[in-house]
Amino acid sequence: MSLVKTSLLNGIAVAIKLASALVLNKVLAIYVGPAGYAIIGQFQNVVAILVSLAGGLVAAGVTKSTAQHFDDEAKQYQVWQTAIRFSLAASLLAGVALLLVGEPLSEWLLHRSDMSNIFIWLALALPAMAANNLLLAIVNGKKEVGVYIAANISGSIVSLLLIGLLAYYFGLFGALLAFTISPAVVLLSTAALVARRYWFNLHSLWGKMDASSMRELSGFAIMGITSALAVPVSYMLIRDHIASRLGLPAAGFWQASWKISEIYLMLVTTTLGIYYLPRVAEIRTAPELKAEIIKVYRFVMPIVVVGALSIYLLRDFIIQILFTQDFQPMRELFAWQLTGDVIKIGSWVLAYIMIGRAMVRVFVITEILFSLSFFLFSWWLVDLFGLRGVAMSYALNYSLYWIVMAYFVKFEMKKMENYSTL
Repeated sequence: MSLVKTSLLNGIAVAIKLASALVLNKVLAIYVGPAGYAIIGQFQNVVAILVSLAGGLVAAGVTKSTAQHFDDEAKQYQVWQTAIRFSLAASLLAGVALLLVGEPLSEWLLHRSDMSNIFIWLALALPAMAANNLLLAIVNGKKEVGVYIAANISGSIVSLLLIGLLAYYFGLFGALLAFTISPAVVLLSTAALVARRYWFNLHSLWGKMDASSMRELSGFAIMGITSALAVPVSYMLIRDHIASRLGLPAAGFWQASWKISEIYLMLVTTTLGIYYLPRVAEIRTAPELKAEIIKVYRFVMPIVVVGALSIYLLRDFIIQILFTQDFQPMRELFAWQLTGDVIKIGSWVLAYIMIGRAMVRVFVITEILFSLSFFLFSWWLVDLFGLRGVAMSYALNYSLYWIVMAYFVKFEMKKMENYSTL
């Protein structure tokens, strides 16, 4: 499916997800406030880490391998079965570990000892979360864009209802509980959609682990665990530093600005995941890869730039509509945050090539290095410029990341050219 057609179809899901996110932002701003917003950000990073450790770390590998072996159904089944078995075992281990450290984790990250029960719910929900991620990865690899979009739409609606209702009735604890159980609930709708496809049957998902498939997925597991730990941990440390220097509400202001970036960049980021990753996995020659990169840049960068400028011009209106007057101090973050968004997407177009072409060593090194540098830049610039410093660090860090990605992608294309001449 073409990039434009994929984006148009994905736009439907993004529009619904955007509407849901706008409503949820307002609900959370009213019922949990800036400090609660910071706590939710910390908890979402914990969820991201655990979901990745519980099998999500091989999801990109499942997508890539499914797309790569498009003409070998037996091999696809071996990959799926291996990934499912690995994910279930990993989710059980992660759940047990979470039960053991839930109370100290609650005190450190949530600054609330009375919230430890939320980690019990999270441990119970992990297997369902992992299964849902793998089903979506399979669908993405099969290029079943319609099914993928329908699953995302149902997920947005379920999240809106659960988070909105539980936050309204139970405040911060209800919001955290909803963030825990909503991805697990979405598994039911995803399974119902996938079960209707001609290529799907239960036998294709359950079987013995295959050694060659495990080796194929192992590189993505290494990349996944690196990303699962390095990126969310750096965000948590940054929020903790902001909270210690400027107070917990200030960390909530940064989290709110980050949420705005996530919302308006949805069309671009989801299109990269749905179209670009499987496409990169298929490409065999350097000229074809170069042409694909240029095509994606021409499509996504104007969208990001126009979106960022629009958000900046409407920043006061956005704060009023999406949040409350308590969030007014986040206004100073917009210029640097939006600049960082444009730079980030530019770098991501190149960074996806590392995943699609399984450049494991480069991915691991750069992910750790730039997660660390983001934290160090934030530590330094927050002390110098206050809250604005964290957004400045974001733009600076991704500028350096883009330069490094350009170097490694150029090197990879040179290697492809040499291989094609053999």
